[in-house]
Order: sequence, then C-alpha cells, then structure tokens
Amino acid sequence: MIDLKTQYAGLQLKSPIIVGSSGLTRNPSKSKELEEAGAGAIVLKSLFEEQIEIQANQISDPNDYNPEAEEYLRLYMKQNHLQDYLDLIKRTKEVCTVPVIASINCYKSDAWTEFAAEMEKAGADALELNLFFLSTDLTHNGPLIRDLYIDVIKRVRQTIKIPFTVKMGRNVGNVTALAYQLQANGADGFVLFNRYFQPDINLKTIELIPGSIFSRPEELYDTLRWIAILSGKIPHVSIAGSTGVHNWEGVAKCLIMGASAVEMCSAIYQKGAGVITESLEGLSKWMEEQNFHNIAQFKGMLDASKLPNPTIYERHQFMKYYSNR
Repeated sequence: MIDLKTQYAGLQLKSPIIVGSSGLTRNPSKSKELEEAGAGAIVLKSLFEEQIEIQANQISDPNDYNPEAEEYLRLYMKQNHLQDYLDLIKRTKEVCTVPVIASINCYKSDAWTEFAAEMEKAGADALELNLFFLSTDLTHNGPLIRDLYIDVIKRVRQTIKIPFTVKMGRNVGNVTALAYQLQANGADGFVLFNRYFQPDINLKTIELIPGSIFSRPEELYDTLRWIAILSGKIPHVSIAGSTGVHNWEGVAKCLIMGASAVEMCSAIYQKGAGVITESLEGLSKWMEEQNFHNIAQFKGMLDASKLPNPTIYERHQFMKYYSNR
C-alpha cells in the first residue's frame, strides 16, 4: 500500500500536491473539485495590499483633494477587500477538508500583521507570505533589505499561532542565508520560488505587455538546485517546490531533492484538475517500482548533505559539459 501523506510546515497533508495561489482557488466549489482530484492543501488567491492601493488611487478625484475623505476611502476599500477575503476563507473551509492556506502580498509592515491576525480568526489553517522587496536602488543596501524581511517575520510570528511559510523570489541575494535567518525568527517553511510579472513588448504598438503567464517544465531545474541546497544545509527545513511542476516526474524530483510538497498551478490551468490525479497515480506507480512505501523513504535522497561532493549544486558546468561532447 503506497502512502502519499506528508508533513509540510506543521500541516499533515494527504498528498504532496498543493494547489498554488491563483484564480483557481477564488471559488470554494472549484477548490473542492481540486481537493477531490487529490490535492493535499489549497492556497487561496492572494490578497494584494498594493492592488487595493491602486484601486483607491483610481477612484480618488485629483481635482477634489480632501485628505480626510481620501483616507476614509482607502480605509473603506481595505476593509471591504479584507472582509471579502475572510468570507472566502470561511466558505472554503466549509466545503474543503484539506488544509486551507491564506495568501498575503503586502509592502507595509502593519498590513502584514493586521491581515494575518484577521485570517487566523477566519479559520485559515496556515498563511503563505509573498515576501519580496525588489531593490533597484543604485545605493542598494543588502543588510537593510534582509532586516526588512526579518522584521516582517518577527511581527507576524508574534501576532499569530498558526503556521506560516514564506514564498520567496529567486533574486534575494543569498537564498540560503536569508532562509536560515527567517526560519530562526519564526517562519515554518518556504516555497521556492515565486513567479512574478514578466515584461514583454508588443512591437506593433511599442507597449509593455505581460510575458509568459504559465510556467514551463524546464523552469523546474533551478528550483531543484535550491531545494537541494536548502534541504541539505538547514536542518528540518520545510520546503514546497514551485514553478515548473507539471507532472509526476516534477513532483518526484522535488521530493528527492528534499521538498516536503510541491505547489502546482500552471499545469492545472492548462490540463484541468485531472492533472493532479494523474500526477499522484504516476508518483504512486514509480514508488511501487522503486519499492518505496512512503515519501519519507526517498525524501531528500539527493539533497546537498547526501552527496560526497555537494558543491556540484553551486557550480556552473556548461563549459565542462560541452567540452566533452
């Protein structure tokens, strides 16, 4: 009997596939369908503080500037969006039995804690923090950015008791050092990696447009590298692999590198909920062929601590590869 249960960030999951935060999870009935397909947890669509601010700016009349009225409008819009999100948590919890994870994307420290506290009260089983400050300043101060991350984590940990993970970006400097410090200050796990807006250009109109919306299986390679490094260097770290997980092979590879789970999104958009079922069936069949009865038997088999030469994950081998062909 193949056992697909796994422990992720303090949560017991029936399977290692988590539905990533997206429009897929804005509807409780759709989330229930994804659970029935085999998902081990559901990450709700993100609540974006920045989006609330943008909408408030669009509604404000620049010709009728009233500081008190503008502040009231912003507060009203924030509370309205937050209440809608809290209702989504409650309605999803009513129909789903798997863990329901709320997702927050903020840029002000007080909003992180305010939203987190309300989401815990609404019944969220855990939180996922989309924590990323893109530094483009010519006088970039690395330690300052690091301290901003740590400050947010400390504040959230002091505010809530439920588990929370950090969905990290690739461009955060030393991923390992930052993850180690965030875990030490209260983070229960990490999602590697967040996938942000990718700019492209419409050459006919010379306008900025979105680039590729969906991930590709090839994008998994760099994620595998960092899962292996973090899993090997940080004791008991809880990781979910994300971006490029499109089939059972991607799920298995992330687990072998040391992930406890994966987040799947683009593949579900493109193939439907059935891709979850297919991936779990493929994973189960592979485990049976390899004589694995549960995920713990092969989780982290190839993380950085298990290899005689772990620095292979830190090298760029293209020159050596092509010179031998």
